[in-house]
Amino acid sequence: MPVKLESDRKSEIIQELIGFYYSEFDENLSDFRAEAIVDFLHRKLGPSHYNQGIADARKYIAEKIDDLDAQFYLPES
Repeated sequence: MPVKLESDRKSEIIQELIGFYYSEFDENLSDFRAEAIVDFLHRKLGPSHYNQGIADARKYIAEKIDDLDAQFYLPES
């Protein structure tokens, strides 16, 4: 399943990248080049970040399921 980046969010990231590039390197970055960089990073980093998020969510849920007995167990008498 490909990781999709919504167009509004992509535009926002492009503008942030342009601002970052100017403030850090004192050079202008065109929209075209900024978009190419965002697309490249999205292809290269997107899947690993997505997978890490899934792994973190899985771990969190597993910990909560393990806590069910401690939280809600009622002794039978």
